[in-house]
Amino acid sequence: MIDWIAFVIVFVASLVGAAVVVSAYALGLRLLTVGGRTPVVAPADFTDAITTISPEEAKRAARRAEKAAKKSPLTDAQKRLAVVGAWACFALSGAAVLYGIYLIVPALSG
Repeated sequence: MIDWIAFVIVFVASLVGAAVVVSAYALGLRLLTVGGRTPVVAPADFTDAITTISPEEAKRAARRAEKAAKKSPLTDAQKRLAVVGAWACFALSGAAVLYGIYLIVPALSG
């Protein structure tokens, strides 16, 4: 017989866990962009994508990112704080993933 309460607990825990990981990563990317360090991926580094951009388009994207960084109303200290917050969000996201692996893999959890 199915233990529906346990099923609902696992469902809610996995939904909340996934939301935390995705939200932390997305917030990290946003803070990284606010801090003036927009990640721009060159086409040669990401060749397995469905759509690739030309080197000319990559240069334009990098110029737009630089232009947006110059227009930022944040001070240098605020930008540094945003970058530190971004890396903290990435660390939280990675720690949540590692903890999930720890819980799933029987050899690790004893």
